[in-house]
Amino acid sequence: MTKSLQKIGSPKKRRIGSRKNVRKIQKGVIHVQASFNNTIVTVTDIRGRVISWSSGGTCGFRGTRRGTPFAAQTAAGNAIRTVVDQGMQRAEVMIKGPGLGRDAALRAIRRSGILLSFVRDVTPMPHNGCRPPKKRRV
Repeated sequence: MTKSLQKIGSPKKRRIGSRKNVRKIQKGVIHVQASFNNTIVTVTDIRGRVISWSSGGTCGFRGTRRGTPFAAQTAAGNAIRTVVDQGMQRAEVMIKGPGLGRDAALRAIRRSGILLSFVRDVTPMPHNGCRPPKKRRV
């Protein structure tokens, strides 16, 4: 017969509820990346740590519907709803890309009640770009 081992120390304390660390954030940065196929909205704090994010695909839109303005509006609303509950009051907006969801996402952000300190377009622009291919010989 084997002897039962005696447990040393107190039993583990179980954590009840959510494991996420909910922190109060007054100011943040909202990044909107609008391509022709999808719109991704990411909310970060000032240091760049992601608080919440959403996209047309995560909101349930599939295929060509992901790039529509309505999908961008829904994605922006979903991303901002969680940070408003955490106490965010002010934000800066960085918009990148040529997609259809740019204006719709910005409209949804304005409607959420967050005060916007500035809106900046950070779309990358080429300074003369890549070298073009050689001319075709006939």
